[in-house]
Formats: sequence, C-alpha cells, structure tokens
Amino acid sequence: MAASFLNQIAFRAQKTMGMLGGSPSYDELENFPKPDVTSRMFQYTQDGRLFAHALPQCVRILHTETLLPLRELPIENAIEINFSPLGTFISTWERPLSLEDGSQHKNLRVWNVTTGEEELALTQKGQEGWDLQYTSSESHAVRQVGQEVQVFSPGDWSRGVVDKLRIEGMKSVALSPGPNPSIAVFIGEKKGAPASVRVYSMLTLASPPSSQKTFYKADRIVVKWNRLGTHVLFQTQTDVDKTNKSYYGESNLYMLTAAGTFDCRVTLDKEGPIHDFAWSPNSKEFFVIYGYMPAKATLFDQRVNPIHNFPMGPRNFVAFSPQGRLIAIAGFGNLSGSIDIYDRRTLNKVTLIEAPNTSWCEWSPDGRYLLTATLSPRLRVDNGIKIWHCTGTLLHVFNQDDLYQTTWRPAKSDSVPEFGQNLPQAPAPSASVVKTTAASPPPKALGAYRPPGARGTATPDVYKREDEGGAAWVPSSGATTPTKQPHQTNGHTGTNGHAARGRGGHRYVPGAPTPQPVEEKEKTSRRKKANKKKDANGAESPAAIDGAADDAVSAQPPVEALTKLSIEPEASRSEASPMEPVTPGGDGLDPVAKKIRSLTKKLKAIEELKDKAKRGEKMEMTQLRKMEGEAEVRKELESLMA
Repeated sequence: MAASFLNQIAFRAQKTMGMLGGSPSYDELENFPKPDVTSRMFQYTQDGRLFAHALPQCVRILHTETLLPLRELPIENAIEINFSPLGTFISTWERPLSLEDGSQHKNLRVWNVTTGEEELALTQKGQEGWDLQYTSSESHAVRQVGQEVQVFSPGDWSRGVVDKLRIEGMKSVALSPGPNPSIAVFIGEKKGAPASVRVYSMLTLASPPSSQKTFYKADRIVVKWNRLGTHVLFQTQTDVDKTNKSYYGESNLYMLTAAGTFDCRVTLDKEGPIHDFAWSPNSKEFFVIYGYMPAKATLFDQRVNPIHNFPMGPRNFVAFSPQGRLIAIAGFGNLSGSIDIYDRRTLNKVTLIEAPNTSWCEWSPDGRYLLTATLSPRLRVDNGIKIWHCTGTLLHVFNQDDLYQTTWRPAKSDSVPEFGQNLPQAPAPSASVVKTTAASPPPKALGAYRPPGARGTATPDVYKREDEGGAAWVPSSGATTPTKQPHQTNGHTGTNGHAARGRGGHRYVPGAPTPQPVEEKEKTSRRKKANKKKDANGAESPAAIDGAADDAVSAQPPVEALTKLSIEPEASRSEASPMEPVTPGGDGLDPVAKKIRSLTKKLKAIEELKDKAKRGEKMEMTQLRKMEGEAEVRKELESLMA
C-alpha cells in the first residue's frame, strides 16, 4: 500500500474542509469536493475505505481513493454520524424534537451504506453514548435503554430486539472487541451497597456473569478493553474526595478478565489522580500515568506486575503507536505540551518534541508520524496541524483558522509493515516548515517566572518539582490552615485547650481580626451601662466615674514602653522619676524628644544616600539637597542634646 495513502489527513474548519495528501509535500487534494456550507462533522470507516460528513441538507459518503461521491442520505441537521466496524452501516443522530401528534421522534437512524435504505429508527434523547455498539464481526449490536441492555442482529434488523438483559442500577455498558465478545456492565452504589462491574458473554446473556468486581468510591467509570477482548481495565472516579486530600475527587484502577480467571486492583505507588491509561496493541501490556505532578508513568503486564518505571514529569497523556513499537508520553491542557517518544523494544527515550497548545495528538497508521493540532474552541488562536516524524523532526505545518476536527485516514493493521531493528530515517521537511521557521523562529524556552530578586540564583529545593530534585508532594489535608487559639474563659478553657463554645470562647477564622479579650469586653460593657445611668443634669453616676477611671488607666502607656521609646541621654533619664507624668502627646513623648527622634531619622536617611552615592548610583536633586543639609541637622541635634 502506498505511503501517500497511509498519510492522508482530513480536516474540518468553520468555513471549509478538505484533505491533505501524503508525504513528502502534504499538499491539499484538489479533487476533494468541498461543500458550499459548513460541515458539522466527518467520520472514516475503520479500514479507511469510505469517508462521510454531515451537511445541513444531507449526509454525503465518498470513496476515499477516488474522492467520488458514493451516495447522499436524505437526512437534515444530523449532529452525529458513525460507521459500523466493517463499514456496512452508518448511524445518524439528530436533536430530539417534540412532534405535534405527540409521538416520539425517531432521531437515531441506522442506514445501509450499499443501498442507502433506512434499516432501523429509534428514539435516543441523550447525545452521550448515542450510537449502538457493534461486535467486530457485526454479528450483534447492543444498546442501553434505562436499566436494560437490548441486543439486535444487524443481519436482520426487522427482527427487532433479539435478546435483552435487565439489571437494576445499571449505569453504563461497554462491548468488547475480539472474536468472543462480552459486555462489561457498571452498576452504581445504592443504599450502602457497593458498586460493581459484571462481565457477561454475548452468547449467554441469561447466564450468571463470567466475572465481576465490587468496590466503593465510584460515581462514574472509564472502561477500556484490550484488542483481543480478553481483559478489561476500568477507572473509577468520585466527584468529591471525602478525605479532603484532593480537589478533583478520588480515582482507582481495576482489571478483570472476561473468563473470570483473574481480577485485582492495580496498585499505584504514588498518591494522586489517574491521568490516563492505555492498552498496548499486543493486548498483553498497559500503561498508566498517575499521581500528583510530576506524575509517574509505569508499564504493567497483563498480571498487573510493573515492567518499567519511566522518569517522572508533567505528563497526562499516553498513546501507543498502532504497531506497539513506540510510546508517546505527553503533557497537554494546562501543561507545557512536551512529548517524549520511547522505544518499547529498548525502553530508551528516542526524542523530545515541543508542541505547546496541543489539543489533539494521534499516531499515523504506519506508526512513523505523529499529528498534533490546536483546535477550536479549545483555543481560537494559532489553529493548525503539525506533522512530526517519530524521531522528532518537524515535517509539515498547515495553518487553518477555526480548525474544528482533524484525523489520519485509517488503515488495517495487517497492511502496514513493521519497523526493522532501527527506526526509519526522517524525510526532508516540506517548504511550509522552512517558511514558518523563517517567519517566526521558535520561541526561547523561558522556564518558570522568577522575581527580579531571585534571578541568577539557584532554585531552592522547596520550589523544585520532585523530578528536579525537590521533595515529594505531601497532601496537607488542611494542615496549613491556622489552628484555633485558646482563649481564657473565667479562668479555664475547653477540654481540648480551646475556649468552650458558648462560655466566652471564640472560633478562630483565618483572616479575621483577633478577638477582643474578655477583660476589655467587660470594661466596654461597664462603660456603656454607666452612660445610661447619667442623671438629668448631666452628672455621671459613681459607676460611670469608675468606668472612666479604668479606661484612663488602661489607655496609659506602660512605663517600660516609654523608657524604650525615649532617646534622651542616660543622665537625664536617671534624674527623672519613672512615675513622673509626661506631657500629653500622640506617643507619650515631650516636644524635645520628638524633635530629637525626627532629626535622628534624617541623619540615618542622609547616611543611606551617601552610601548610594559611593556606589555610583544616580542621585536626584531632592536627594542632593538633603545631603547638603547634613551639617545643619547635626548642629540642631547637638543643641537639643546639650
């Protein structure tokens, strides 16, 4: 099969759609019939033989090799389309409508691709999980309706539901690929009973499950079967972590075999969420990225034994190449967009690709190239496609405003040759790479922001990630929140050292002002009561006079504080009585002491300016005048100290 066939790329934007040819030029195919209106989505068959896209008036199906129209399905406003595994049928989904006659809107339809006839029409309100799930041979098709799994026979749709399975509490169903299909049914928690996943054989739905696993802490799950359909991994997720260790809830990973010979929880040795997991194409290994950043990346065998731990880093995405030879480990979303490529055979790192702002990443069918794209509305700027060789070379850049969707043209795995002992050499980049690099050279890696005072110095260990030599992340569980401070309550506190609630104790709230001591509250209350007891002539009662006296005593500064603030000579302080009243003022100092303190501050400021001048710093006119007045300030200070 020609390389150009394998490397074709389809794209869809707001105002256009089209296809790019293969290596080395990736030119846009001119014979692709571009629609005059915006296409809502497109889909390939699994073997890449057919291509369909939804238009407002119809669904158009093309032959991918000739790009000639095969047929148009007369369905308007289709939102979703999907081919069956062998490309025999295509399903379409419209938004559900309320019909005038009160009947249900048959918004899920199954069409025969060869004849163009409608084979089945059903009502499907939700868009999530809208399509039927087919076995690899298209012998069965299953659909979940409430608490029931309905089974259809695609060979004869007129028979309707040929088998069914009803389970109370059923939330989702996942059909396996492979020659011996099974379904994994997720049953949620209810009234204290644990959640569970049960595996049933498609040939004996009425029989008890061949395998099952029960667990708690599961609001929803993500199910992934291996290619042979013999093992299933499922990740459980909770919306809220009851231990308050994680804002994102709690997640766990489990494995089951379809035959019921093995089941376990995948033990992960780093605390934190599970970011991504994926099966290898050989169905015998799987990869998990987990833990608080920097995340760990571990390869396991089908008995859940760790094979290899890859270096930690800011990663949340993993993808095996279709042949399983290469592994892409990346960090997208709010991470930097770095992609590490590893060789599965040697477990060595092949290259590092920097692809910031990536929102879509996919291996080519032959495993030689990697496609990264920035799509809208995830990001509305710098939309476009980049093609990378597996050794890290950028081969092509295709910029397109408001790019919504892109993907490689699929191909059967047995039609693609495997790599040899060494990885293939990268071809020469296209002219678009040279043009893009010349117009806008790659930005210099700036790293994390550092304040001016910390630039040019080594990063302290406390600010380093774990993979950079810093300490491992430890959940605080609220440990950083200030604890309650004990307050005296009539000479005693609560049982745990805190003031008893309701008897004068106070609950400490971070950021709130310090609670007023109990003695101050009593004085304030006594003063308010005294003010109410004034007689008609304005004379104060004895209680009011006592309250005012207490306030005056409490307002007088301590003697020790006055001694520390005074800057008078030692001799003059020794002659004054410690209880001698001072002249009333804002801080308890007489005018002479205030003047001395002010002049001392001026001299200190002048000394700092003189130091700056010695270092060669540029001085302003006001600063120079202040330095010239040093002699006058010293003279005035000496006169006051005499």
